[in-house]
Amino acid sequence: MSNSGNKKRKNDYLLGIDLGATKILAAVVTSKGKVEGKAKLTTPVAYGPDVVIESMADAAKRAIDAAGVKAGDVAAVGVGSPGPLDPVKGVVYNAPNLGWDEVPLSESLAQTLKRPVFVHNDVDSGTYGEFKLGAGKGAQDVVGIFPGTGIGGGVILGGKLRTGFRGAAGEVGHVILLAGGPVCGCGKHGCAEAIASRLAIERDIRLAVENGRETVITEMVNLDAAERVITSGVLARALEAGDRLVTETLARAAYHLGVLAANVVNLLDVERVVFGGGLIEACGAWLMPAIRESAYQHFIYKRNMDRVHIVAAELGDFAAVLGAALLAGDRLKRG
Repeated sequence: MSNSGNKKRKNDYLLGIDLGATKILAAVVTSKGKVEGKAKLTTPVAYGPDVVIESMADAAKRAIDAAGVKAGDVAAVGVGSPGPLDPVKGVVYNAPNLGWDEVPLSESLAQTLKRPVFVHNDVDSGTYGEFKLGAGKGAQDVVGIFPGTGIGGGVILGGKLRTGFRGAAGEVGHVILLAGGPVCGCGKHGCAEAIASRLAIERDIRLAVENGRETVITEMVNLDAAERVITSGVLARALEAGDRLVTETLARAAYHLGVLAANVVNLLDVERVVFGGGLIEACGAWLMPAIRESAYQHFIYKRNMDRVHIVAAELGDFAAVLGAALLAGDRLKRG
């Protein structure tokens, strides 16, 4: 993806970094969102924040080299990071999967890269990427719902990312769908995340197997090994095999995800709800029709409801990278 010989001016590029618990993905992009160079590294979580930030800088430099540009050609760096964080200060308050508490990510990375660094929530970044370049393009009011290990969300209103006055907007995974329901990782009961995330689906399948239900998953995964997880890919293969337990469990999750989407539409009257994340990427062809059906059943305002589009994300792994980069460009312009 070399960009040598192009006619772009200095500072015409942005750099996005998607920080995850298992991988760091970096990309140099144009202001229009075209990827010019990319790099991916494993996240060295066990070695602490300083080493992870060094790896982020390494991935950024590799992406710059792959793009055939210079570090000085990058106007700003955007990071999509997990955990509650302050997008103004660039501090990650808590990221359990990384083992982080009160990490000054923006300041630390800027010292290494010598470029302005702007930090946003990873799902906010993914939602913004889809809004600008993917399944949300052309809409002004968009909500992203990303079911995976948990359920993350992002909100775009009037063409702008809504972060909330505490930086906590978009926590759709903790909308209560079933009062007194299963306990969530947050400690509350009945959150969407406790009912329809991949971890919730895995919990329900394991409980069913313990109660005597049969499933082809036992041939794919040793469920007696606590460290073995039922991945989205395993769920997809079980669906393809026509497994009854998996089909029932995913149908129940899809119903609740549809209720969640309807709650969002009923509250905000958005024109598009974009579903992304690993579970949708693997099983979306089966899940999305069921999610739509459930959502449309639960819309309170039926007039013109066909104009509300519930769609699958389009950008895959690059949603957060592109969104983070474009958000950085926007914030740099605002000063």
